[in-house]
This record gives sequence, C-alpha cells and structure tokens, in this order.
Amino acid sequence: VQLQASGGGLVQAGDSLRLSCAASGGTFSGYSVSWFRQAPGKDREFVAAMFRSRSNIYYADSVKGRFTISMNNAKNTVYLNMDSLKPEDTAVYYCAASTSLIMSTIRSVNAYRNWGQGTQVTVSS
Repeated sequence: VQLQASGGGLVQAGDSLRLSCAASGGTFSGYSVSWFRQAPGKDREFVAAMFRSRSNIYYADSVKGRFTISMNNAKNTVYLNMDSLKPEDTAVYYCAASTSLIMSTIRSVNAYRNWGQGTQVTVSS
C-alpha cells in the first residue's frame, strides 16, 4: 500500500490542524498505522499509533491529550488531529504502516515498511 500524507501548514501557537494519510493501491485493512515527526537536525520520533484492532491507540507523552489519531474506513484515510499546537511541534510529519507491528517496537522507524512522503507543520509563537 502507498501512503500520501497531507494537511500540513503554518499556524500559530494554540491553533489546531488536521493531517491526513490516504492509502492507495490497497486499504489499511490488516495494517497498524502510526504518525512520526522529524524536526530539523533531530531524529524521526514517534507521535501516535493505531494498531490493527483500532481500539489499541498510543501516544507519545509530548502530544498526549492534544493529538488524536483516528481512521475513516470509507475514505481509506487515517487522521492526526492536532490541538493546542506549540512551536516545539514544528516538524515534518510522516505516516507509516506495518502489518506486523508489536507494542515493543511502535517507536522504532525500522518497524514500518510503508511510509508517506511527509507534510510540513510549522507552529509560530
């Protein structure tokens, strides 16, 4: 399955933004889907994960309570709703998918075979 991330932009601190990750060439059925982000000069870091069960969802501590991952099966799209954005949320955001994700590896980029191209989120203070 190919992934296409979109929805990034320039916003002010405190604003909200919704990122989308659309699948093509297949569906998200059977895939766990996660969001990562990478700020300039830093490693790519885990943001949120939704397991295949769809009921098991996990967030990085830095975004817990502000970000929400969800899926629209009819649109074959995974979303990342981001509220109360902070300047430190500025990064390129990537969606990733895996058919064999396990809890101990959700934060590892090597656990995911499928990646979207990234979408830039910039939060000004």
